[in-house]
Amino acid sequence: MTEPTNPQLSPMPEDWRRALAVVAHPDDLEYGCSAAVAVWTDAGREVAYVLATRGEAGIDTVPPSACGALREREQRASAAVVGVSTVEFLDHADGVVVYGPDLRRDIAAAIRRHRPELVVTLNHRDTWGGVAWNTPDHVAVGRATLDAAGDAGNRWIFPELADQGLEPWNGVRWVAVAGSTTPTHAVDATAGLDRAITSLLEHRTYIEALTDEDPEVYARNFLTGVAGSVGERYGGRPAVAFELFPR
Repeated sequence: MTEPTNPQLSPMPEDWRRALAVVAHPDDLEYGCSAAVAVWTDAGREVAYVLATRGEAGIDTVPPSACGALREREQRASAAVVGVSTVEFLDHADGVVVYGPDLRRDIAAAIRRHRPELVVTLNHRDTWGGVAWNTPDHVAVGRATLDAAGDAGNRWIFPELADQGLEPWNGVRWVAVAGSTTPTHAVDATAGLDRAITSLLEHRTYIEALTDEDPEVYARNFLTGVAGSVGERYGGRPAVAFELFPR
C-alpha cells in the first residue's frame, strides 16, 4: 500500500510538567511555536526560554551595542504574553554561533538547571526544505540542543557542571523540533493563536526593519497562514507542528 504524501500529524505528548525551549535568537520562538507555548502554560505547565544570543546583529539600522539590549527587552515582553517568565541568554555572538563543546556545555547546563521533560528547539537542518537555506546559528543551536539533551544526563561529559552544583539530569523524554519540514506531531493552536500574534508583535523594532507591511497585518497573516497549513494535516484545526525525537 502506498503511504500518503502528507500523513496526519499525531498529537504531542501531554504527560509532562516542565519544558525548556532553546533557540538562537529573539523572535525564533515567536515565528515558530509560541501558540503551542500559550496552550501549554494555560494548562499549568512550566516553560522556560534559553537563547544562545541576544540577536544583536539582527537589525541593519541598529548597531549591535544598542540592538542587543533592545531585543532582549522585546523578547522578555514577548515571552510574558504567552505565560513565560524565565528567559535566559547564553551570550554567544549573534551570526557566528559555533557548534561544538562550548555550546553543548552551555545548553547542557541549562537543561540541568531547569530539569525539563520536554526540550524544544528550532530546525537544525541546512534548509527549510528545498533551496530555502537555513542560517548557521539555527543549525548550530538546533543540533547542539539535540546533543545536549543527552550530555545533560551523563556525569562524565562536562564533569565541571557537577562541581558547579548542576547534577546530571537524565529526565529529558523528548526533543521537539519546530520549523521542521518533516514534522511528526502537532499542537492545536486555536486557543493560543491570538496571543502568539501579540507575542510576535512585541518584536516590533525587528518587524519594522524587516518589512514595510503593517506589523499587525504581517504578524497575523504569517502566523495564521502557517497554522492553517499545518492544520491541513491535523484535522483542519490551526496547529503548530513539531518533529519529535524520543529519548
